[in-house]
This record gives sequence, C-alpha cells and structure tokens, in this order.
Amino acid sequence: MKILLVNKFHYIKGGSETYYFGLGELLEKSGHDVIYFSMKDDKNKPCPQEKYFVENVDFNAPMGKFKLMKTALKMLYSREAKKKFKKLILDEKPDIIHLNIFQSQLTASIVDVAHKYRIPIVYTAHDLKSVCPNYQMLNHGEVCEKCLHGKYINCFKTSCMKDSRLKSLLATMEADVYKRKKTYRKIDLIITPSEFYKRKIDEAKIADCPVVHMTNFLPQGTQYSAVNKVGDYILYFGRLSREKGIITLIEAYSRSNCELPLYIVGTGAVKEEIEGKIKELSMTDKIKLLGFKSGRELKDIVDASRCVVLPSEWYENGPYSIMEAMAAGKPVIVSNLGGLPEFVDDGITGYIVPAKDAEKFAEAIKKMSDMPSKDLLAMGQAATQKAKSMFDAQKYAREVIEKYKEIIENGR
Repeated sequence: MKILLVNKFHYIKGGSETYYFGLGELLEKSGHDVIYFSMKDDKNKPCPQEKYFVENVDFNAPMGKFKLMKTALKMLYSREAKKKFKKLILDEKPDIIHLNIFQSQLTASIVDVAHKYRIPIVYTAHDLKSVCPNYQMLNHGEVCEKCLHGKYINCFKTSCMKDSRLKSLLATMEADVYKRKKTYRKIDLIITPSEFYKRKIDEAKIADCPVVHMTNFLPQGTQYSAVNKVGDYILYFGRLSREKGIITLIEAYSRSNCELPLYIVGTGAVKEEIEGKIKELSMTDKIKLLGFKSGRELKDIVDASRCVVLPSEWYENGPYSIMEAMAAGKPVIVSNLGGLPEFVDDGITGYIVPAKDAEKFAEAIKKMSDMPSKDLLAMGQAATQKAKSMFDAQKYAREVIEKYKEIIENGR
C-alpha cells in the first residue's frame, strides 16, 4: 500500500508528531510506501514531498488587521492546501490517507479533495478539536462540554479560546464550517488513543464512520525494563502549562511533607508563575526546575526518579510522558480526567487522584515517598508489564494495517 500521512507540523513538537513519524517508520518497516503532507517550516525533517507543503501559518504571531483577516480566511478553508493536496494526490496516487492534526492550518479543504477522488480517510484524534472549537474542552480553566453537541457559539460567548474574543470568534466560525461541510462525515475511520475520547466523539455524533480506540504505541526498540533501584526524587516532565495541573502539583508537594525533592522538567507559558509560586511557598531548596530535556538525558532523569506525577486538569488523551515512565518501571500518580485513568491500576501501578485536589495529591506523593523499597519496586515492575502489553509498536502496526485493508477492500 501507499499511505499518505498528514499532520500540520513535520518536526517533533509534541505527542501527535511523535505518533506521526513513529507510524511512518512502522509502516515503512512493514513494507509499505509512506508519503507526507504538512506545512513548511525551517525545523522540518527532510521529505521528498516538501514541494507540496503549504506556507507556514502561525496564528499566535503578531500581525496587522489586514494580515489577520487574510490569515483568518486561510484558517477557515485553505485554497492553497486544497490545490497542493490535489496535486500531491494526482501525482502520487495514495491508496489511503491517514490524517492527524490537520485543522486550522491545513483545513477541511484537504478532506474535500480526498473525498472527491474517493480515497479512503483515517483520522487519529489526538485532541478534541473535532467536538470543541478550542480543542481542550476547557473554559477559563474549568472543564466544559457546552459545545459537545454542536452549539459552537458558546465558544464565542465565553471567549474560551486563549481568553481572546477574536480568537474565540474565529474558532467558532471554523467549527461551524466543518459542521456545515460535514467534514468528519467524509472520514472512513476515526481512531482515538483513549477510550474516553471515543466516548466523547460518539456522544457528539459528528461522524457516520466507526470510532475505534487504539492506545498509542511507543517507538520500536523501546526497552520495557524496570530500573532495579529506588529513585531519590519525585518527577514531573512535560509542558509547563496551567491545564497540566503544575500549579496544583506545587501546592500539593508543599503540603506533603515529602523529604524527597521535586524535579520539574520542561518549558512553557507558566514558567514565571511557577517560579513565583515556588518562592511564595519557600520551596526553592526543594523544587528544582531543570528546563527542557530530551533524548538520553531525559531518559536518565526518568530512570533515576522515584515516581512520575501528571496532575492534568483537562481531558488528557494518551500522554507519552506517562507511557515512557511506565515502560521504565516508574509508578505514576495521575488525575482522574480524560484518558489518564485508563493507564493506571490504582494501588498497583500507581495512584489515581481527583483533579485539582492538592490535598489528595499530597497524600499520594507522601505515600510514594514513604513506601518501602520492596513495594515500590513491585509497583514499578507492574507498571512495566502493563506498558509492554498496552504500548507495543508491532501490535499497533498489525492492527492499523488491518484497518487500512478493511477500509480499502470493503469500504465503510
């Protein structure tokens, strides 16, 4: 088969790109041809199809009114993407198209092209953009489902898209375009990395096709082995943003009376707020901000930790940070939102805690800190075994290729 993979970024930026490139590698190693469609960027990985890529669109960059209006029209429906995607399809003749994050920059226009030429479409929903204009189901820090059944005007009414009236208007208009054009009804299969996301998309009734849950995979060559040593710090690694619950984590840690330090790895929008909170709580000697880490350096930090905490306060999907921690044999403490509880057997591979509950997170951190080494290592071993059964790359490749064949041969 020739598979066309689509994602708005063609460099590693987050979990969707990790999946996008990892899936391409899996498919190629399984003997299939893989081609790509994305946006131009200096950070892009080299690609034979880059001549078809669309011009870069950054909605967060400062711009005047004229450029803003022009950019807004591109966000709603990109004629450039439509033209270039059509050229790519006619030149390469893919058997199937697998979409990842395509909204806003690549737009519904590419779905229309694929539908016109009767090429089957698979879509992996890495976020909730298909049912929520601001993609997070968060309204000023609180979980919100007002738009779930198509009443997208709520996004504009509450200015929930990055606290901006204008951005909320654009996001509302974009969602309405997809609804009117029946974009998701032109897709042949939707894959969700969590069972929770499957339920939300089913509940929203945006698609006519099957929606299936397939947990994300870790890269081929991942070592599923618990480190046979108890670590000496609590670890958070990931984006430093409010919805990740990082402020709640700092509050919880300060209440926990935990003697082990807390290491925070990552960068993001609330870094300065985090620094202020640490000073306010007189925790500068116990909470260490290590900045962005990746590759071997990050793996060594994870391996030397006692446990990993992800206290997300939004509907998290299937974060790679927790997957990687479990593969390394680290017990995890997660909130009870979104897909996170699907990863953890409470009390066996880690703990599940009510979101935003600093007191309960403090109790869980203290438990991990005081747990006897024998019990902690047993919890780590259980986490590794669960990771191996859930995140195996070869198993994912077999399943997704089978799905492709079914769609191509039998239709919906």
